[in-house]
Amino acid sequence: MSLRKAYLLIFILLLVDQVTKIYIKTNFILGQEVEVFKWFKILFIENDGMAWGTVIPGVYGKLFLTLFRLVAVGGIGYWLWDSIERKNSSNYLIVAISLILAGAFGNSIDSIFYGVSFDDSYGHLASIFPAKAYGTWFHGKVVDMFYFPFWHGNLPSWLPVWGGKEFTFFNAIFNIADMAISTGVGILIFFNKKAFHHE
Repeated sequence: MSLRKAYLLIFILLLVDQVTKIYIKTNFILGQEVEVFKWFKILFIENDGMAWGTVIPGVYGKLFLTLFRLVAVGGIGYWLWDSIERKNSSNYLIVAISLILAGAFGNSIDSIFYGVSFDDSYGHLASIFPAKAYGTWFHGKVVDMFYFPFWHGNLPSWLPVWGGKEFTFFNAIFNIADMAISTGVGILIFFNKKAFHHE
């Protein structure tokens, strides 16, 4: 795969990611849920931290996370360029890196710009480019919306640790960028030999 095709894939994913996020942000109130199927819902939440809602504590935690994302995007971008231009790597690896780069870049856009591009979504629809935004540069929240609660109920009491407790499978809420990163990592894991085979 050429660098041009990889960039096109990244651009398309970024476009879809940002369009869905902006649509959700400007058409849903925070916490609003729409049931598409019983096992698939659109649920608008905002993530202040990393995956699974992990937050870096402290005054500068969010800023550190955003700067870390930017450094990661730069490093992954170089990895993509090096894999295509210098190492003639397999298409499996190039597609995987492209997906991971698109996802990391997509969530970085939220972190960098959304704090100054939107007002908050608490109890009302957010507006884009308001007179007063909800945050500052590098302190935006990541928009998540896809929710697949395939099963919800109480676990059998004989199970250790979780027995008898209420449980939902699958309870993660994510976005297109997260899906791209997960797919890219999945390709690297499940197609490891093909991904790191040089053509």
